[in-house]
Amino acid sequence: MNYLRAAAAAALYSASTVLAQGQSSSQAGNGVSGGILCGAGNLCPESSPCCSQYGQCGVGAYCLGGCDIRYSNSLDSCVPAPLCQTQDYKLTSLDGITANTKYLGDATKANWVSQGTPLLTPDNSAVILTLAEDGASASGTLLSSTHYVWYGKISATMKTGRGAGVVSAFVLFSDVQDEIDFEFVGADLNNAQSNFYWQGVTDYDNEINLTVSEGGDTFSAWHTYEVDWTPTSLTWYVDGNASRVLNKADTFNTTDNKYHYPQTPARIQLSLWPAGTTKSGQGTIDWAGGLIDWSSQDVQTNGYFYSLYNDVNVECYSAPSDANGTGTVSYRYGNVDGLEGNVELTNDPTVLGSFLADGTDMDKGASSSTSSSKGASATPTPTNLATVPGLSGAGGSDGTGVGSGSDSGSGSSSSVSGSGTSSASGTAATGIGGFDQGDQKGSGASKGEEVMRSSMFAALVAFIGMLMM
Repeated sequence: MNYLRAAAAAALYSASTVLAQGQSSSQAGNGVSGGILCGAGNLCPESSPCCSQYGQCGVGAYCLGGCDIRYSNSLDSCVPAPLCQTQDYKLTSLDGITANTKYLGDATKANWVSQGTPLLTPDNSAVILTLAEDGASASGTLLSSTHYVWYGKISATMKTGRGAGVVSAFVLFSDVQDEIDFEFVGADLNNAQSNFYWQGVTDYDNEINLTVSEGGDTFSAWHTYEVDWTPTSLTWYVDGNASRVLNKADTFNTTDNKYHYPQTPARIQLSLWPAGTTKSGQGTIDWAGGLIDWSSQDVQTNGYFYSLYNDVNVECYSAPSDANGTGTVSYRYGNVDGLEGNVELTNDPTVLGSFLADGTDMDKGASSSTSSSKGASATPTPTNLATVPGLSGAGGSDGTGVGSGSDSGSGSSSSVSGSGTSSASGTAATGIGGFDQGDQKGSGASKGEEVMRSSMFAALVAFIGMLMM
């Protein structure tokens, strides 16, 4: 296992080295700045200053949720993150969901940012996350909260997807890649996998299976999964029962003298994604139960695999004692270490004027019409810069950043189970694989293969690098 991880790291370093010399060969000469990789020792250039959670540089949406201050051009490149908001989010409508090709940072106008194809059940009782063999949800569907959480009690009531290779998730993910996970492998409907990461650093012992035994399996029955996250401890709950406790004191690392404990403001992320594809490493395929069967019952009936979410409840806790500032609008970092003590509470704005803007010039590209209505919804301006993570260059063949889809804030499905046909509509733009969460690293075959993924999002860097070489 150590050898496999070392091999994966070497492959990632090789891809990063090639792209760090400028643009990839596939983009050299086409004027597109997207595709420049960022990571340790490789900061984004001033022209595309923001490092996304996928390890690529850009402007606009790259500078919003997921913008990693450690590898961006400067500490101010990333836009401040909206402060935690205690709220019970009833997912019985798509009204609060805005596509990532539209969102500019105004969390008062949208609760969730989407990639892929979220739909609504016919009875308006739940949001459906879809995973299809092709089209807008070929990489699955992801919802990310617009408000961050910096300690609190967060729960999701959901039904998972099912089938080999299909993974559902309820995750807290910070911009410096602190992470708290509930993951569900579709080949095992009786267990939830609990996991955590600190700044994307992996540990073979972090993942623990939690039994889901009351009321039915994870696909057929509604279950509530909850994280109680404080500065000193982390508890995972399944249907109100405390199933695992992690104490911060037990995470101290004697090598770097730091607590490897999730400790920075994080977005809530709900997702359905394909782990069992030929693009994944063999270890990830084995971990996910095998390759996806696209002729399975769910796909034949509905046209896609699906998971359901009908409620996300957030109770914000007070900021920790070492918090800096007293602002009530946003979080930002005082330095690039990305630790709890570096986080500041500010009144700094969170909204960009256009998809050409970044944290150092938040009104760049704004016209009088867009500046009067900027916030939750906008259309990227044609540009040769990468403006929306997951899209090739500026996205779409027209270079607008919109891609070929439309806003995902609409759509319905006539059927999500049983017999019948699907009449799903409403799509979100997706480009070179959207937010593809599958691992493209490693080839082992053990239970601990999730470690090979670094984290379920951070592992995208290697895949994107390979796509562009």
